[in-house]
Amino acid sequence: MRTVAWDAKERSLRMIDQRRLPGELRILTLTSAEQVAEAIRNMSVRGAPAIGAAAAFGLALTAIRSPQQDAEDLWSELQAAAERLRRSRPTAVNLAWALDRVLRAVSGVRDQEPDAMRQRALGEAQRIADEDVEVNRRIGQFGAALLPDPAVVIHHCNTGALATVDYGTALGVIRAAHESGKRVHVLVDETRPRLQGARLTAWELQQYGIPFEIISDNAAGFFLQRGEVDAVLVGADRVAANGDVANKIGTYMLALAAHANQVPVYCAVPTSTIDLATPDGGHIPIEERDPGEVLSLQIGNESVSPPGSQARNPAFDITPHHLISAFITEQGVLKPPFDQTIRQIAKSEAQPT
Repeated sequence: MRTVAWDAKERSLRMIDQRRLPGELRILTLTSAEQVAEAIRNMSVRGAPAIGAAAAFGLALTAIRSPQQDAEDLWSELQAAAERLRRSRPTAVNLAWALDRVLRAVSGVRDQEPDAMRQRALGEAQRIADEDVEVNRRIGQFGAALLPDPAVVIHHCNTGALATVDYGTALGVIRAAHESGKRVHVLVDETRPRLQGARLTAWELQQYGIPFEIISDNAAGFFLQRGEVDAVLVGADRVAANGDVANKIGTYMLALAAHANQVPVYCAVPTSTIDLATPDGGHIPIEERDPGEVLSLQIGNESVSPPGSQARNPAFDITPHHLISAFITEQGVLKPPFDQTIRQIAKSEAQPT
């Protein structure tokens, strides 16, 4: 099943509620852009490609369910919905990319009846979702060739089918290698504070029958130093034009440890995650989430933090491009110098505005 999918019969968006995994596989039914924006904010849906597809369908919901009979009134409503969705999470560039793509498609039929705009919005959202699956499969094929047989891989956060429409980016590379017959063993970072690795990546690997062990985030350096790891695989929420990577908090420390121990760090991303308009990582907005996500940790029924504690909770960090060994994209593997290879491969892609 897809992480996000259009329900034509009910004119709604169905998505897996990732907050409930691994204990419960629950499907949410959303009927408005406001509900989609909230699902993105509260991380019912997460992962840059999945967020982008969800936002695109959020615009489609606005178009399909709007009572407007005037094309310009519907256009104004779509623009307002796009701005609400755009504000839901600032770091993942796929969100803005998908919204802009749907708006461009609808703009092409603004001189027609509103029903043409409705169908164009839904059609473009569905194309974004369908293309994501095919893109991820190509990423998997290119990336699988980089892994030795056998291979031990450290994986951070969740980049599998749950983080995309289906199949996955970095976890899709692991999945493709496994499906090709390679013997892959995954060390799964817990990924605090929301534990996307321990909750989501481990759950996905169980479904695929890929062997894994969960490790605490601060244990990664131990295994890297002992020479037990062949590669580190991560995804990204945004890649700057120079190759700097914004990804789930903890990626920077993991990349530093891998670099110090001569272990390659592969970043698997669709080209839609590359933002040529952002020159480097210092220009990427970093979301800071509720400190309660850090302070809510308990052992048994007891809170770990003393009452009255304060916390900081950045959701992402920036990994400088010199710590990345290669980018794995649907168009091939990119190697340094990234300021040249990224621009060459991404220049044919529509970039976010």
